[in-house]
Amino acid sequence: MRRTRFCPAKVNLFLEVTGKRPNGYHELSTLFAKIDLGDWVTVDVTPAKKTSISLQVTGPRRAGIPANAHNLVCKAAQAFLDYYCLQAHIQLKLDKHVPTGAGLGGGSSDAAGVLLCLCDIFAKDPFELLETAAQLGADVPLFLYPQTFLKGEGIGEKLTPLPAADSLPYLLLIYPCTAVSTKQVFARMHVASSADILTNTTKLDKLMDAVRKGLPAKEWGPLLFNRLEEFVLPFEPCILETLRLLQQANEGTGIMSGSGSTVFTLVGTKQHVQELAAKLQHAKRLVFPVSFYRGPTDADYGDKSSSHG
Repeated sequence: MRRTRFCPAKVNLFLEVTGKRPNGYHELSTLFAKIDLGDWVTVDVTPAKKTSISLQVTGPRRAGIPANAHNLVCKAAQAFLDYYCLQAHIQLKLDKHVPTGAGLGGGSSDAAGVLLCLCDIFAKDPFELLETAAQLGADVPLFLYPQTFLKGEGIGEKLTPLPAADSLPYLLLIYPCTAVSTKQVFARMHVASSADILTNTTKLDKLMDAVRKGLPAKEWGPLLFNRLEEFVLPFEPCILETLRLLQQANEGTGIMSGSGSTVFTLVGTKQHVQELAAKLQHAKRLVFPVSFYRGPTDADYGDKSSSHG
C-alpha cells in the first residue's frame, strides 16, 4: 500500500525560553504556525517477515540529505513498527523543498508525515504516537496535529491548538543559505529574568488574540518575538544582515524563526508579499512568499509519486 503526504514547514511567531531542566533541556513558551512551504513523503509498504527500510531523496533541497537509516524519516518508520510490533518492507521517498538547518522544522515534519502515512495504512490513531514522536525530536509531535497554530510549552512537546480566523496575513521568508546548529545555539544561551519573561508572555497572549480575531498584519508585527536571536545574530553576520534587509523593506518588522537561519515578516496582501519577494530576491539567498497552511486537503495526500520527483 502506498501513501503520499505533504509535510508543511513551520515558523515560530513567538519563542521565549522560560527555564532550564536538570537534564539540560530548555523550557519554552512558543507559538508555532505551519506554512504552505513543505516537503512531500511517499511511503510504500509491502508485507514481509523481516523488516527492511529504504529511502530515496529527490527535490531541489536534497543536497547533503542522508538517504540511509540516519535520516529521521527512516527512524520514524522504524519507531512506528517497533511501537506496534510490526514487520514490513517500507520504501520511503522524500521530495525535499525545505532547507535544512533553517529553523523551519522540515526534518521533523517529514518524520511526522511518515508516521501519519503509516497510521493511515495500518489504521492506527496518530495521537497514540505522541510520546514516540517526541522521542524522535521535540518538534515532531507538532506535525501530528491537523491545526495550523499551536502553543508549545515544556520543551515544545506540550501542545495546545489555537483556533484561527479565516482572514490571515501572508509571510515572506528568507533563507540566507547558511545553516545553524540548534545544539550550539542552546549551548550559548542563558535564561532571562523572571520579569522579562513575564513581560514577553503578555505579548504572546496578545498575539494569540490577533490570530483568533484575524487582525491585520501590522498589529501582529510588534508582538513577534524570538529570544534565540540574542544567541544567534551576534555570531552569524549573514543572518543579521538578512534580517535587517527584511526589516527595512517591511516597516521594521521581521524576526528569526526557531534557532535560525530563516528570517520572516508578515505582510497584509498577496500582491505586497510578491512585490517584496521580487525586491529581495538575490543569488545569495532563497526567498519564499508563503501563506499559513490551513490543514490537509485532498491535494495534500494520495498517490502523487508520478508528479513529485
